[in-house]
Amino acid sequence: MDLQPFHTGVSPYTAGLTCSCPRCGRGRLFSGFLTVAPSCTNCGLDYGFDDSGDGPVVFIILAAGSLVVGLALWVELTWAPPFWVHALLWTPLVLLSTLGLLRPLKATMIALQYAKRAQEGRLDRGDA
Repeated sequence: MDLQPFHTGVSPYTAGLTCSCPRCGRGRLFSGFLTVAPSCTNCGLDYGFDDSGDGPVVFIILAAGSLVVGLALWVELTWAPPFWVHALLWTPLVLLSTLGLLRPLKATMIALQYAKRAQEGRLDRGDA
């Protein structure tokens, strides 16, 4: 696992929102829509430390779900439109808010893992 140097001056939030390398800020983090590249093409950082898991998805579900359900409830109570209007309104909003946020949020979590040197938890059994 190549984590040197972890203090680089690149903001993890900037690197995440631009989906770039958390060390140099110039290389591409993804090789596909959500597929993390094996390493940075600019500085050679090995992205093997990546373990974002389901974290970005959980945050997006909570945020987008709250937004869409709140707006749908407000529209229903204010105007009471037919169901097809709800389908026309909320389907694109759900798709845009979930798919649009997934890539930058996953990149931000990876950049934060790198910046904070996050590793898998270990138990200290006191054996010296």
